[in-house]
Amino acid sequence: MKLDAYWREAMSVLLANRARTILTALGLVIGVTAVIAIRVLGAGMSGAVGGLLGALSERSFFVVANVQQADFTRAALRLNDLQRLQAAVPNVVAVIPLGGARERAEYGHLTPRLAIGPEPDERYATSTPLRFGRKIDADDVVQARHVAVLSDAAASKLGITSDPTGTSLRVGEHRYLIVGVLGKSAQGIIPVNVDYQVAIPYTVYDREYVRGHAILAADVLVADVGQIAKTQGAVLDWLHTLKGSRVRYQTFDRQTFDKAIDGIFNVVTLVVAFIGAISLVVAGIGILNIMLVSVAERTREIGLRKAIGATRGQIMLQFFIEALALSMFGCLIGLVFGVAIGALVDDLAIVKLSGVVAPIPWLSSITIAVGFATIVTLAFGTYPAWRAANLDPIEALRYE
Repeated sequence: MKLDAYWREAMSVLLANRARTILTALGLVIGVTAVIAIRVLGAGMSGAVGGLLGALSERSFFVVANVQQADFTRAALRLNDLQRLQAAVPNVVAVIPLGGARERAEYGHLTPRLAIGPEPDERYATSTPLRFGRKIDADDVVQARHVAVLSDAAASKLGITSDPTGTSLRVGEHRYLIVGVLGKSAQGIIPVNVDYQVAIPYTVYDREYVRGHAILAADVLVADVGQIAKTQGAVLDWLHTLKGSRVRYQTFDRQTFDKAIDGIFNVVTLVVAFIGAISLVVAGIGILNIMLVSVAERTREIGLRKAIGATRGQIMLQFFIEALALSMFGCLIGLVFGVAIGALVDDLAIVKLSGVVAPIPWLSSITIAVGFATIVTLAFGTYPAWRAANLDPIEALRYE
C-alpha cells in the first residue's frame, strides 16, 4: 500500500466523522492560535520599542525626581542647580531641563497648537533622520539663536510639503528661523518627550520658558558613553549632597529601557511557553482518546487486514498518519487564526500607538505550528497506532 493511499484513507476516516474531528482538534487550534498570536504581537511590540529607543541618544540619560517621596518640592531643581551640576560632575557636557509648552504656531494661514521644547546640539540629539535642512548645531546652542527644527507631525499640521528651511515660524510670542524638518519618528510609549514638535536650542528654552521655575527632570549629556553608568552614580551623589540624602531621584538611559523591555519580553516568553505546554497536553490527550476510540471501532477491520496479509508496520503507519493528519489540521487552523488575530491587534493598537510597522514573523510562526503537530503526533499518536498494530487477528475478527 503506497503512502498516498494511507493519506487518502486517513482523510476519509476524519471526514466521515467531521464533528468528532473538529472537537478533537479544537484544543490544538486554541493553543496554537494563542501562542502564534502572542508571538506576532511580541514581534510588533519589539519593533515598536526598537523604533522608540532608536530616537533616544545613547550619549545622554534622564534624571527625574521620584514623585513618591515625602518632600517632593525639595527635590525640585533650579536652572542654576543644573549649571552647577554640569560644572561639578566629570564627563557631563550639558544638563538640559526637560519640559515643554504648547503654543499657538503661525505659518502661512495655519495656526495649530504645537509642543515646543529644548533640544541639545546635533552631537547629542535624537537619531531621527532629517527630511530637510539640518539639526540644531553647537553654535546655535552657544549663541542661543532663535532657530527651530520641526518634527514630521508639526510639518504636517503646518501644511509643509516642500523644503521650508530659511522661512520664519512664529510660536507664541517668539519667532524662529526654521533650519530643518525631521522625518517620521515613533512616539507615545516612553514617558518623556523625546522629539518635540518644535525643537529649539536648550539655551533659548532656558531663557524664554524656564524663567526661574522649578525643574523636576533633566537630560544629562555625557562626553564618554563608556562612563555613563559611573556618571549617573556621580550625578545622584551630587544631587543628594545638594538636596539631602532623604531626597530621591531616578536615572534612565537607553540601557535601562533595553533591560526593562527585555525583562517584559522574557516574562511574555514564559507565559507563552506555559500556554503552549498546557494546550499541547490538553490537545494531545484529546487526540490520544479519539485515536483509541477509533482503534476500538475498527477492531474487526484491523483483524481482517491482518488476516489477508497486512503487517504490523502497515497497521501502525495507518493509524499514525491519521493522528498526524488530525494534528496538522488543528495546527494549520491555529496558524491562520493566530497570525490573523495578532496582525489585526498589532495594526489596530501597536502600530497606531508607536508608528512602527514590524514584519510578521512567518518563519517562527510556521515553525511553532509544525513543531506542535510533530510533538503531539509523536507523543500521543504513537500508542494508539502501536496498540492497533499489536491486536491479535483472531481476537480482532471475533470482536463485536
